[in-house]
Amino acid sequence: MSLSQLLDHTILRDMNPADVAGIVCIEQRVHVSPWSCGNFTDALTSNYVCKVCEAEGEILGYAVLMVAVDEAHLLNISIVAEYQRKGLGRWFLGATMKTARAINMRRMLLEVRLSNAAALGLYRDVGFREIGLRRGYYSTDNGREDAVVMEYLL
Repeated sequence: MSLSQLLDHTILRDMNPADVAGIVCIEQRVHVSPWSCGNFTDALTSNYVCKVCEAEGEILGYAVLMVAVDEAHLLNISIVAEYQRKGLGRWFLGATMKTARAINMRRMLLEVRLSNAAALGLYRDVGFREIGLRRGYYSTDNGREDAVVMEYLL
């Protein structure tokens, strides 16, 4: 299925508690240090902006934004492994940025693993710029990894 065909069947909706178990399964397959069920539940109960990208009842991706004043911090954005590097992540990131703009956010921040060349390339491509480095931010199998801090002015 082409990206345009997939997007014809894709919706963006609010995440709900019933989604969490399935999201955690995806999270465990796509991340070195996955979020727990509790992390997602806390995000929902804390009224973070939590979105799901879904096609024909199947969750293909999810995003969590923490908002404060006029700033959105993208805490997690993930796409199911089978749909990565096909354009869906770019579309979903754009939809997440539109969501932030719609609630009057002026800036989006995120951290990304220094080793995640694909994500760094995507973020740079859509206009994020590097504004810092967080030493030892992420855990790995071998210790800690630095995070690149990026910013996009909405």
